[in-house]
Amino acid sequence: MTIGLIGSGSWGTAIAKILTDNGHDVSWCVRTEKMAEHIRSRHHNPKYLSSVYFDLHRLLLTTDPSAVYNGSNVIVYAMPSAFAESYIDSYKDLLKNKVIVSAIKGILPAHNVLMNEYLQKQLGCKENNYVTLMGPCHAEEVAAEKLSYLTFSSFDLALAEKISTYFKTPFINTVVNTDVFGVQYASVLKNIYALGAGIAHGLGYGDNFQSVFVANAAGEIKRFLGAVKSIQKPVIEIDLNIDYDSSVYLGDLLVTCYSLFSRNRSFGNMIGKGYGVEATKLAMQMVAEGYPASKSMYELNQKLNAAMPIAESIYEILWEGKNPVEAFHQIEQRLF
Repeated sequence: MTIGLIGSGSWGTAIAKILTDNGHDVSWCVRTEKMAEHIRSRHHNPKYLSSVYFDLHRLLLTTDPSAVYNGSNVIVYAMPSAFAESYIDSYKDLLKNKVIVSAIKGILPAHNVLMNEYLQKQLGCKENNYVTLMGPCHAEEVAAEKLSYLTFSSFDLALAEKISTYFKTPFINTVVNTDVFGVQYASVLKNIYALGAGIAHGLGYGDNFQSVFVANAAGEIKRFLGAVKSIQKPVIEIDLNIDYDSSVYLGDLLVTCYSLFSRNRSFGNMIGKGYGVEATKLAMQMVAEGYPASKSMYELNQKLNAAMPIAESIYEILWEGKNPVEAFHQIEQRLF
């Protein structure tokens, strides 16, 4: 079976490695023909995870999404959330009956919706054909074959289990659940709090403060997810007790806030050191999902009214120009 893959950044490259190492053929849509030619001739991505080498017999490289959609029944998306629409809107007829696996760790910022919500609205995609692929894991450690954990969520638990088998390796353990909305929102929020952890580091706060900051961030995630569930009618009634201290929730928050691989933490660190948002975006040359997500989640929470003082403060720093020193002095008084 050929699996389609859209996205050629770090995470897309890591996913291509996992799937081809597991013996699956991958139809991979990369950003440019120059990149495709480099991979064909040099066997590695020239820009991301360049230490990863591929078995070219397993790769079908293209820059045309329609070629991927026509040749695959399972499509994996692994690009920044802001670019997702460009790979969907022009290909509605080709996508309607596909199994969609979303490794997008963000909310679609133009609409403030999750990937499955957008697919259902735009394409009429069946909720049961949707699977999320979440961490906690960094692409760099996957590439280095360090033990990592991936969580697959779907309203169809059997589908989540089936998709997870494509990714299980000696260095990838897989977990499945049915909390499709929860794992995606948690993934969006942890990027925002990682920005905050980076800002705190840039301002000179130490490990003691960081530990309290992250503990309170975990509490905010739980409150937000609780508010979502209180107003949301599930697509499928499922009696499931979610453990928000498990890997895809708390674990992903911890690794994103603390790891030096975290681009959101790095983005926040520069803000804390006094760089402006635009200068930081230029210097990073990589998308930090927490930046647009901070605005989207702030707007979403205007309806939910979950108590989220940390997330609100990060929004104010990034989008309203609030002084980070002043904002964190206020955060200090809200932590417990």
